[in-house]
Amino acid sequence: MVIACLAFTSCQNDIVYSQFCSIPSGEWSIDDQASFDYTVADTTAGYDMLLYVRHTERYPYQNMWLFVTNNNRVDTIEFYLADDRGQWLGDKHHGFIEMPVLLEDHYHFTDTGTYHMTVLHGMRDSLLRGVTDVGLEIRKNNDGKK
Repeated sequence: MVIACLAFTSCQNDIVYSQFCSIPSGEWSIDDQASFDYTVADTTAGYDMLLYVRHTERYPYQNMWLFVTNNNRVDTIEFYLADDRGQWLGDKHHGFIEMPVLLEDHYHFTDTGTYHMTVLHGMRDSLLRGVTDVGLEIRKNNDGKK
C-alpha cells in the first residue's frame, strides 16, 4: 500500500516545510512508512520540528509508539493521544483529532542540503485503525536561543 504525501506551503514565513501523508482508509499498516524529504538552506537558524498525527475516535489506544528515522538516526517515540479518563488530547476539527509531537526544539542543522525522514508506527497491531494522516512541520525558531 502506498501512503500519499501532500506538501503545503504557508503564508507564515517561519514555516519552512509542511507535509502530510494520508493513510488510505484510515488503517496504518505496520509495513507502510510515511516519508518526508526536506531541504535545509540555513544552518545558522534554529528549527523546531513537529510531527503530527491525525486520527479519529476509532483509534483504540491512549498512546502511540513511532519509529522515526531522520538521516540514519533512529528514535523511538511514545506520546499520549488521550488522558487517563479517555478524553482525546490535541485539536479537534470535523471529526478528526490532530496531535502535535515536538521532535526537536531549536535544532541546528550542521549541513545544508536535502534530508530524509521516515515514520513507522511501533504498535503491536499490524493494521492500526483510526489513523488518517502523519505530518511533518519544520519552523524557524526566532526566539533568540543559541
